[in-house]
Formats: sequence, C-alpha cells, structure tokens
Amino acid sequence: MTAIRNSMLLILSVSLGSIACMCFLFAVSSFALYKHRLHRYQKLLEYTKFGLADQGYFTLQSFSYTELEEATDGFKEELGRGSFGAVYKGTLSGSGNKIVAVKRLEKVVEEGVREFKAEVTAIGRTHHRNLVQLLGFCIEGSRKLLVYEYMSNGSLADLLFKAKGVRPSWKERVRLVLDVAKGVLYLHDECSVHTIHCNLKPQNILLDHTWTGKISDFGFARLMPNETKINPTGGVLEQRRGYSAPEWKKNALISVKADVYSFGIVLLEIVCCRRNIELNVSTPDEIILSGWVYTCFAAGELDKLVEEDEYIDLKTLERMVKVGLWCVQDDPALRPFMKNVILMLEGTMDIPVPPSPELPHLV
Repeated sequence: MTAIRNSMLLILSVSLGSIACMCFLFAVSSFALYKHRLHRYQKLLEYTKFGLADQGYFTLQSFSYTELEEATDGFKEELGRGSFGAVYKGTLSGSGNKIVAVKRLEKVVEEGVREFKAEVTAIGRTHHRNLVQLLGFCIEGSRKLLVYEYMSNGSLADLLFKAKGVRPSWKERVRLVLDVAKGVLYLHDECSVHTIHCNLKPQNILLDHTWTGKISDFGFARLMPNETKINPTGGVLEQRRGYSAPEWKKNALISVKADVYSFGIVLLEIVCCRRNIELNVSTPDEIILSGWVYTCFAAGELDKLVEEDEYIDLKTLERMVKVGLWCVQDDPALRPFMKNVILMLEGTMDIPVPPSPELPHLV
C-alpha cells in the first residue's frame, strides 16, 4: 500500500509540476506576444504620424538615427556621394550582421519632410530585380536617411572606366544593357507610381554580388526644384552633363523620353567601354561617342568600336548600335519607348536605319 501511495504521490507531483510549467510557459509566451503586438502598434502609429500608413510601407523598417550611426561606425566608410548626400557602408547587428548602404540626405529642398515622404513613397512602392531595394528609413527632425541593400561590386562606371586594361566580356555587356533597360521599363510603365529617373548614368547603376545591374537614385529627380532642373550652369544638371537630353536645356516638357536619351548614351558607353565625352582620343571625330559611333555605323566599320574585344557577335553589335543611335536622337518623338527598346535589343522587332544624331556642344 505504501508503494502504491508513493507512486500516486509521484505521479500527482509530476502532473502538477507539468501543469505549473505549462502555465508559466503560456504566461511568458502571452507576454511576449503582447509585447510584439504592442511594438507593431507603436510602429503603426509612427507610420500614421508621417502619413505612410496607407501607402504600403509595412515591409520597410524604421530606424533611429542612433541605430544607423552605430551601424555605420559614425558614418565612417563612404561608398559614394551624389546630388542629395553621401552613402555609407553599415552593418545591422540586429539583423544577422546584414551589410547595408545608408544614404544620409544632406542637400534637399526647403520642404524637407514633404520631399522625403514623397521620395519614400516613390521608392517604397517599387520592387524589381534591376532596381536597388530600399530596406528602411529614418526621420528624426532634420535628419533623414534611407537604408538600401548593399551592392558589393560597385558601380557600372567603375566597371567600365576604372578597370584599366580589363574590359567586361561582350556577353556580360549585352546582359548589363538588358538589365538597365528592364529596370527603366519598370520605372516607366510597370510600377504603381510611374517614375522618370532624370539622372540615369553609369554612376547610378550598381552591381550586386552576382554582377546584376541595378538602378539606384530613382525617385529623387522629380522632386527637385524647377530652377535646379533647368539651370545649365550648375546644380543637378551640371552633374548630368553628357547624359541629359536636349530638352533639359530648352526648358521643354520632360517626359520618359528624357530617360530614353540617357539610356542610349549609357548603352553606347557599355558597348564601347568608354565615356560619352573623351578628350584623349586619336582623332577629333572620336571625342563625342555618339558621333563616332554613327560615323563607324555609316561607314560599315563597327568593328572599330570593339577592336580590343574577342568573340563579338556582329549582329548583336549592329542591333545595339542602331538602338543606341535611335535613343539619342535630338527630337524626343523619334526616340523609342523602353518597351520597344527591349524588343529591338532582343531581336524580336525590326530596327530601321537611324539618322545621324545631333551632336551636343562641349561648352
């Protein structure tokens, strides 16, 4: 009897202990769930406060300035600098030591909060394999920062112009042209907020760890003050010199065709692995790339453009050159839309013989 009683007491004790442990675990999990929901609710209040709650921003993370300052080690390692400020390399310790790029906006128009919110609106609604992804943001008074995915292989400008004696292969260049074209097409036609980039150039095309080309800095230019856009002696236009369409200087209506012009210049630069304007050349005819390309095209001497390359597909070369020359026409009406650009690049649409582009002045 004593043994039976002891067994029953042991079973009862274990049962009560298990029940107590389960109750404790339930209480802990309930408290954790409550804290998680409270945190999400507080985030929701933050988004609502800044007018972002109805815009689909719940995939973006909100950071404090202190978090980003610590992540970048006091904004120590600068990756690059653009029209609106510098970009720094950072590591998010709370996200598995994820490496990111933090853009600290420094040069914005007077309506800072409104401009920043509009920029986040434009960028946050876009998601494409050929666009640099926005991960989060920070708004603390005059401090405004954006957190992007880190692009480990730098910019297209670095790849084309800084690697002396080392040119990307022909296949790589053809792929990069299509990467950029598909990114621009998405901005123009496929994303919920149609966007004109207005500052497309190799410095704003970044390369990830797989060497995929991704467009950055979209959503900025449409928020610039008008006097900056049309000022031919400085400001943002000066930084776009060589890539900006003629209508910028004419104070004409800016449309998606302005991006098509810039894309055409970038395309020709990728094909030839040289800058649009190059003073250190053999003859004056080669100074402006688009003029030299047309001269070679008209003379049936496209091989001069790729003399340093091997294994060139001449049909693809001719197709890309013709597309590029159509894109850089002075008249926006003559430039194709990006959808047709891609069809022509892929060889599914015939390409008429392009006329000679009107060459820009060097001064």
